[in-house]
Amino acid sequence: MNAVVAGPAVDLDGSIIGFLYADVGGIPLWLMLVKVLVIFVFLVVMTLLTIVFERKVVGWMQVRPGPNRVGPWGMLQSLADGLKLAFKEDIMPKLADKPVYFIAPVVSCVPALMAFAVIPIGPEVSIFGHKTALQLTDFPVSVLYVLACSSLGVYGIVLGGWASGSTYPLLGALRSAAQMISYEVAMGLSIVAVFLTAGSLSTSEIVAKQDSFWYCVVLAPSFVIYVISAVGETNRAPFDLPEAESELVGGFHTEYTSLKFALFFLAEYVNMVTVSALATTLFLGGWRAPFGIGTLWEGANSGWWPVLWFVLKIAAALFVFIWLRGTLPRLRYDQFMQFGWKILVPASLLWTLAVAAFPTLKREFGWTNAQMFGGIFVVLVIVMLLSLFIPEKKKKPELDATKPVHPDGFPLPPIDLLVPPSPRLKLTAGEKIPVTVPAAAPDSTPDPGEE
Repeated sequence: MNAVVAGPAVDLDGSIIGFLYADVGGIPLWLMLVKVLVIFVFLVVMTLLTIVFERKVVGWMQVRPGPNRVGPWGMLQSLADGLKLAFKEDIMPKLADKPVYFIAPVVSCVPALMAFAVIPIGPEVSIFGHKTALQLTDFPVSVLYVLACSSLGVYGIVLGGWASGSTYPLLGALRSAAQMISYEVAMGLSIVAVFLTAGSLSTSEIVAKQDSFWYCVVLAPSFVIYVISAVGETNRAPFDLPEAESELVGGFHTEYTSLKFALFFLAEYVNMVTVSALATTLFLGGWRAPFGIGTLWEGANSGWWPVLWFVLKIAAALFVFIWLRGTLPRLRYDQFMQFGWKILVPASLLWTLAVAAFPTLKREFGWTNAQMFGGIFVVLVIVMLLSLFIPEKKKKPELDATKPVHPDGFPLPPIDLLVPPSPRLKLTAGEKIPVTVPAAAPDSTPDPGEE
């Protein structure tokens, strides 16, 4: 929580300095503004580093160097790309709804930046004589605030696709909106178990509850569901379905250029950093040192060192995003939506019900943790056995062995293949339209030899 002001005495008689030292939530206004600036710079720098990191890691996975021209080891490549975007021509489609087209990238980017306000980066430290927590603000429902900010980003995507005045951006926006809403449901259900275990919705309180064990171990199913839902909610591979390869376009931001496209690009990567920071806060102990370091070193969880552990955990989560992009193929849209609604959401509901039943079983029947986890294991085994008796879907008929087959094993269509006529044609297959070719007019120009 934010601590009280403990700074030097300052004359507060209506001056600008007095205004900057006005109390805001227990800290002076100037310190609040410094925190806002630091969070904004941190997110922008993390975006630039993540882009270079992604291209480097994917290049390493594909045995190629990656960016290596701009700056030492190519580390300034994303900065050069950002400057290039700023100087590119700003093109607006003729059929675009200009006010909505202009405001959609802002609506998508601002909530992504605001969501980081309640993430605790470190413990209480002293900044120029003022003791304060390394967190912009905190309140009893901080996690719900993060979820609300991520939900507002959907409006920017839908408005951007609709205001472009083109068909393909609209299709990409609809796909992206349906995808984000579907997987936000699973994400929200996955962290309910964290609330029940910690007894609070405050991010700082949840980090404090993980002093002895991390929730990624105790609530492993919730952690797995959250990771999958976070990848789907941020439209990252293998769930980057708005960028359909059948259309050869970029999705909802196809008609955007220059800084407007840069804002959409910034929002995507800031969302990646935000969901990684939320995963660190809810499941990976927050800013606390990894297991073993805090035991061997007493000062690992005090001072400014926790900021290092927090950033390293975010980097590890971002590496998982990049790892998935470099290894997994893109899913089909119906498979993706079916996986979200028919597997992730029911699994989240069942796991939440089990976590809610743990305290009751302990209190009423005296069950131990081993007995409860054993009961869950037995239930899972029974479900797996029952799934063996579910009839399988009818398989598609196999290829006829009598049909001609290519020497390499690929089936070939018959040579006398007849394509049926289109039902939309008014004419039948046997009818033909008589075509009359007019006779050419006689050439009245005299031949040069006749002159």
